[in-house]
Amino acid sequence: QLQASGGGLVQAGGSLRLSCAASSGIFSISTMSWFRQAPGKEREFVAGINWSGRTTYYADSVKGRFTISRDVAKNTLFLQMNSLKLEDSATYYCAGVWGVGDSIPMATQVYNYWGQGTLVTVSS
Repeated sequence: QLQASGGGLVQAGGSLRLSCAASSGIFSISTMSWFRQAPGKEREFVAGINWSGRTTYYADSVKGRFTISRDVAKNTLFLQMNSLKLEDSATYYCAGVWGVGDSIPMATQVYNYWGQGTLVTVSS
């Protein structure tokens, strides 16, 4: 139901924009988030946006550099990543959950559906 894209190889300090296309109408009522997982590490929360788009939340590690947004008309979630660092290298996953009101859960087990992941590699 979710198709993530936009990953690639970028130099440190560069930018990438990830997209996550949803095939289901449930997107419009879902809290949507981005997670990432580096090799040998646990999957971690990166950024989330509530169903209305009025509330966003970011991990401290990306605050001020990443921006999450959503286009309900196009059923698409975005993650604009600027000032990329080596430690941002990971596979990025989009995920959705419904029935949580305006909250933005950070726990992976809460999310109902996931995209397949898109790889971001930041080089020096």
